[in-house]
Amino acid sequence: METLNSLFGAINGVVWGPLMLILLLGVGIYLQIGLKFLPIRKLGMGFSLLWKGRDAKSTQKGVPDKAGQDGEISPFNALMTALSATIGTGNIAGVATAIALGGPGAVFWMWITALVGMATKFAEAVLAVRYRETDSTGYHVGGPMFYIKNGLGKKWLWLGGLFAFFGAVAAFGIGNTVQSNSVADAMDATFGIPHWLTGVVIMVLAGAVILGGIKRIAKVAGKLVPIMGIAYVIAGILVLIVNASQIGEAFSLIFYYAFNPIAAAGGFAGAAVMAAIRFGVARGIFSNEAGLGSAPIAHAAANTKNPVRQGLIAMLGTFIDTIIVCTITALVILTSTVWQTGEEGASLTALSFDQALPGFGNQIVAIALAIFAFTTILGWSFYGEKCFQFLFGTRSIMLYRVLFVLAIPLGAIAQLGFIWLMADTFNAMMAIPNLIALALLSPVVFKLTKDYFAGKEILAGEELDHDK
Repeated sequence: METLNSLFGAINGVVWGPLMLILLLGVGIYLQIGLKFLPIRKLGMGFSLLWKGRDAKSTQKGVPDKAGQDGEISPFNALMTALSATIGTGNIAGVATAIALGGPGAVFWMWITALVGMATKFAEAVLAVRYRETDSTGYHVGGPMFYIKNGLGKKWLWLGGLFAFFGAVAAFGIGNTVQSNSVADAMDATFGIPHWLTGVVIMVLAGAVILGGIKRIAKVAGKLVPIMGIAYVIAGILVLIVNASQIGEAFSLIFYYAFNPIAAAGGFAGAAVMAAIRFGVARGIFSNEAGLGSAPIAHAAANTKNPVRQGLIAMLGTFIDTIIVCTITALVILTSTVWQTGEEGASLTALSFDQALPGFGNQIVAIALAIFAFTTILGWSFYGEKCFQFLFGTRSIMLYRVLFVLAIPLGAIAQLGFIWLMADTFNAMMAIPNLIALALLSPVVFKLTKDYFAGKEILAGEELDHDK
């Protein structure tokens, strides 16, 4: 076990190291420039399409794709499914860790990562819808493994297989056992509920949804994600009203220490500018998953005729996750006086909420963490299932669902040091095949986008001149 820990520790240091972060940012910047900053310019249009895409039936007018139908879930629910997986512990614990290790300046670099990541998410969803397939049960399937296979050709099939392998394994860790363990810890610390009981409850609730497939997952996500997201933001705003006099200072700290080192104070060890950049970028990507290739698996099931329309909706996931939800967490932490005490992770966020809302703050964070983690389990179950299906066929789906559900209580009671390390490593390794595909298929993204805004809608499944 020591050897495995050392091996995965060394690999993790590379895959989440500076080179990977440069690669993730580099591809995102390239796509943002190639798209002429369209994801930022068309943000309002994205929200408009999201509102119109609440009903799957509204997108069914016109010509369906080559599968004879448009998709299984509404564009709105596709985004909610993707957000169910991204809005999670990263928004509560990840932001706190970034500030604890990188200082307030890390928040600025989280914002930059999100603005760049919007282009990455846009491209991922465009390609996911453009190159999706229909499986033997009539459901749409897509994501990096399929746009590698259908966009780059059969000679690249091994790269799609690698992505699917990393995704199927990572889902059991980052999207399952780690989440149930985080909830069990929070429930035990706040309400005294035993770990095993939390695990069983989550297993029953999640199992009832997961075993029903994407339509049930999307239906639950479409209801739960907006409610939980809005409730958390409102709770954060209440804290900021209490701490209103400190908001200006918090923004000053963020912008100043993004470019200047911060000295040690109290329990805070201090941080160089490179630490602010590194932890801001790493935690930002961990939170919004732009470039990892997970979200396009959900967007491939969207009931939409045009890839660009879904891309405009998909990019909102990064904006909502990081620019809105993570910023609320960051401001709550920075307007409190506890961020320099040496605490980090979810406990720092809980202390910050509790300082402004004594007796309630801890409970708000514990409940938010539980709901966020629960929806993350739902979203990642679908991601892992589609990766497993790509590797072993449609008949393997139910086996994966059952194993995924049974792993939930095990995660709640286990010591997860090695599992966390392994899952975190595979999570990052998902990005490598995906980023290669995004770079190589970027001309397709640029052409589809240009044609769409020129009034030439190219539907999912139609041939591009570029492909002929």
